[in-house]
Amino acid sequence: MQTVNFKVRFRNPVFIAQFVLAILTPILAYAGLTMQDITTWAALGKLLLDAISNPYVLGLVIVSLWNCINDPTTPGVIKDGVHGARYDFPGGSYSDYDDEVTDDFEDEEFEGEEIE
Repeated sequence: MQTVNFKVRFRNPVFIAQFVLAILTPILAYAGLTMQDITTWAALGKLLLDAISNPYVLGLVIVSLWNCINDPTTPGVIKDGVHGARYDFPGGSYSDYDDEVTDDFEDEEFEGEEIE
């Protein structure tokens, strides 16, 4: 079973920023705040505790994280594509790749004109 390659994703600073923002943005939006309003660690802690106690906000955070983690270009739920699951580091090559690995859609017949 293919899953998400979190080891590689968390080595990517863009994914880390996206993950953090997927948590903070719905909380801040629900509270009507911006990042400039959070000036102390105590204010951030209170905001996070208030969010945890609100089921609606938790639902918003879960949906936001789903959008952050899910790859809509692959069939199924919450998994990386064939190549992404085999990466050793972000944007790098994959270690166990061989010529027999194919994309999930390769076996589908093409219904249209062939392009030369």
